[in-house]
Amino acid sequence: MDVLIKPINTEKVTDLEKLNQYVFIVHKNANKIQIKNAVEKAYNVKVISVNTVYYSGKKIERYTKAGFRRGKKTSFKKAYVTLADGDKIDIFNN
Repeated sequence: MDVLIKPINTEKVTDLEKLNQYVFIVHKNANKIQIKNAVEKAYNVKVISVNTVYYSGKKIERYTKAGFRRGKKTSFKKAYVTLADGDKIDIFNN
């Protein structure tokens, strides 16, 4: 199981980098210890804490010429990773 799927790069995450926090989309079944070990191994940094948030898929519905189209967005899990002072992750070069 690959724990880290991809890093998230938005304006909010850019502001969190000042607090030494980075955000990743992770596997749904991954726990905090697995996420911590995966980040430390992938980026050679020291992780202080990991906070996770699970987003359930929302139902979507729209009207088209062919009638109503119903579906569902995918669910995912985000991990907010706090690093030790002095450690940084350069997402663009990795």
